Amino acid sequence: MLYPRCVRFISNCTSFNKFFQERHISYIQGQEPEPKIKEYFYYIDHQGMLFLDDSKMKNFTSCFKEKKFLEFFFKRIRLNTTGRYQEFPFISLCGRERNFIRCDDLPIVFTNIIQAHDNDLLCYGYAGDLLTSQFKPDKIFMLPSTGRVYHPAEDKYGGVGLVKSKLAIELSKYFEFRCDKIQSPTHFKWKSNVYELDQNWFQETITKYKLKIRSDS
Repeated sequence: MLYPRCVRFISNCTSFNKFFQERHISYIQGQEPEPKIKEYFYYIDHQGMLFLDDSKMKNFTSCFKEKKFLEFFFKRIRLNTTGRYQEFPFISLCGRERNFIRCDDLPIVFTNIIQAHDNDLLCYGYAGDLLTSQFKPDKIFMLPSTGRVYHPAEDKYGGVGLVKSKLAIELSKYFEFRCDKIQSPTHFKWKSNVYELDQNWFQETITKYKLKIRSDS
């Protein structure tokens, strides 16, 4: 059975994006705040696709698709600690370019699972097997208020990644709810194994890195 909240959040993304598009953030793509330093501004949607922030149309035709560029860009994403443009909580530093990033939720969105050398890997950034993370079945976490599903990411990204809606729906088939006092799934069945889910890592990580997770439904 599909968990309904895993489906519900898909319909919420349009209004959330519209809210940000209507906000006025003053910048010019390629601006030079100091000599030989250029700044650009990007947006990552709930599916993990990368766009120029000021693109009027944000869909598959306007997102970045070149895998080597995406690998280069995503590997350099960090929390934005520059003190500039706090509306953009992440940044990708590429030489003398500062690439500020805002997101629908988080910059790392896991899109699919692949196998390599008998290991299950989560892909992100639409760069194929160039960007992967080890799948940890016991760390899957569903946020009850939104139905969104999360999985650990590297610390440099803030330690948490969003699971793409299509993949989240597939994974939700393997959720088990064994405790009435907990709204999140308590167990996860994966490849003949049943894992007791860690209920603490998610809150501990977002607190540690002061992440702003989307919490509205």
